[in-house]
Amino acid sequence: MISRMSTLFVRTLREDPADAEVPSHRLLVRAGYVRRAAPGIYTWLPLGLRVLRRIEAIIREEMDAIGAQEVSFPALLPREPYEATGRWTEYGDGLFRLQDRKGADYLLGPTHEEMFTLLVKDLYGSYKDLPLSIYQIQTKYRDEARPRAGILRGREFTMKDSYSFDVDDAGLEASYQRHREAYIKIFDRLGFDYVIVKAMSGAMGGSGSEEFLAKAEVGEDTYVRCTNCDYAANVEAVETRPVPPAASEADGWGGAPAAHAEQTPDTPTIDTLVDHLNEKFPRDDRPWTAADTLKNVVFSVRYPDGTTEALAVGLPGDREVDTKRLEAVLGEGVVFEPFGEADFAARPTLAKGYIGPGALGEKAEAGVRYLVDPRIVDGTRWVTGADVAGSHVLDLVAGRDFTPDGLIEVAEVKDGDPCPKCDGTLESARGIEMGHIFQLGRKYADALDLRVLDENGKLVTVTMGSYGIGPSRAVAAIAENTLDDIGLCWPRNVAPYDVHVIATGKDDAVFDAAAQLTADLDARGLAVLYDDRPKVSPGVKFKDAELIGVPTIVTVGRGLTDGVVEVKDRRSGERTDVPLADAAAHLAEVVRG
Repeated sequence: MISRMSTLFVRTLREDPADAEVPSHRLLVRAGYVRRAAPGIYTWLPLGLRVLRRIEAIIREEMDAIGAQEVSFPALLPREPYEATGRWTEYGDGLFRLQDRKGADYLLGPTHEEMFTLLVKDLYGSYKDLPLSIYQIQTKYRDEARPRAGILRGREFTMKDSYSFDVDDAGLEASYQRHREAYIKIFDRLGFDYVIVKAMSGAMGGSGSEEFLAKAEVGEDTYVRCTNCDYAANVEAVETRPVPPAASEADGWGGAPAAHAEQTPDTPTIDTLVDHLNEKFPRDDRPWTAADTLKNVVFSVRYPDGTTEALAVGLPGDREVDTKRLEAVLGEGVVFEPFGEADFAARPTLAKGYIGPGALGEKAEAGVRYLVDPRIVDGTRWVTGADVAGSHVLDLVAGRDFTPDGLIEVAEVKDGDPCPKCDGTLESARGIEMGHIFQLGRKYADALDLRVLDENGKLVTVTMGSYGIGPSRAVAAIAENTLDDIGLCWPRNVAPYDVHVIATGKDDAVFDAAAQLTADLDARGLAVLYDDRPKVSPGVKFKDAELIGVPTIVTVGRGLTDGVVEVKDRRSGERTDVPLADAAAHLAEVVRG
């Protein structure tokens, strides 16, 4: 297959697009792979579409290899199935909703669990029909509040979603492992560095999930890995290592003195409080630190069904609430923000800057649900607000002096935190979510009554798995992982072409030789991009080749007088002179390894 630059629908740019935030976005636009149509919405040009289709082909091959079968659902979907599972409401503002001319409600599909479930329910009714795995590669729509980074986070994107259907949990586990192994093969073939991490199931539900993250400094996901063992998790799914009770009623709470309120004027922040404690109430053993204080942060929370609540999060003063973790815990479509002046005015028992556990809890006057970090265990001793401006309580003991409504894992995770699996410590890194696999269980089957007859003739609810990959996002993620200072640098398995041939100079013999080499490569089954533009300078052609990023670049030019062409490896920059007569065979060997 031959494409000629003189007729290819492409326009390379020398300047970065004004809205580009990350290198892949900048280069994919400059190299003529995509063009912005609207915020978060992109047109795929021929170069970009070739990369996207190659990624999709790899995905199809590996999905077919595990026996999954491809289907295709519409993107325009009825409201009723999503109403039945609650997600018409749960998705909140993230859902594109519309009505037809008769006033019936529809949505643009953000994901298709409901439709897969109903399709299997419509066609299958016996355990003999299972296990089953079906998948599609389809356009999805989500009304992102802040679409960013080009095709990495858009409102319209391509998704491969597959679903497994099994009679029991053992079957689900087997299906999950088959998909997991297929995903490893897919990402190995895509040619970039990635890591598999434990993840939150979020709005999808289910008992467990894992993410496949492309390692990238610009990634929007933070994950942690242990320096000693194989533990890795998205920061939203990190578990705090269990902390045993520090003391109990049986041992007299470790001899802790009774809690006592002290005047601490002008200390509304943790830093000012610690300074005041060290000046006015010095310890004998060591200085006070922020970790000795109990900070209580209050949020106003609005759920997709319109209900609201006040939620207080208690955590050690040396930690902040990670809003992404809080978002994951609260669920899809939930909106929250820290208490403002109007919120405090409506609850006068809450002293801003001096809030303590005494004013919190669902049974307290303020009616604020109070959840605390897992580090705040019975017997731990704290300094915290006394619910009066300018005053704090010292020696407040958890379990003795206050009892929260429950626990919540939303504190920021820090490098050096203990690993939950071993004695090692955690370190953080950034990544781009490329794939996510879930053990859904029976959430959607229950909601939509997907049941089959088992071998004893009894109706049982089917258990499901869900497995997603974003092919369009993969284009940007691969680009981000492999680009360099001068342009894109595609792995061979996904590159738009195998070889980029450049004819330089004005001599007809050069163009004739380049055209013949291109034809010979095409005859050998290679995809070739041929820069045959007669009035474009060699410098411009070289810059375009480096920008476009085909892995092998061949220059036909000055060396032709000596009977050679120059072969350049785009990634390493290594250049080799190859006799023209041997060039086609040599390049075929390079391409096919």
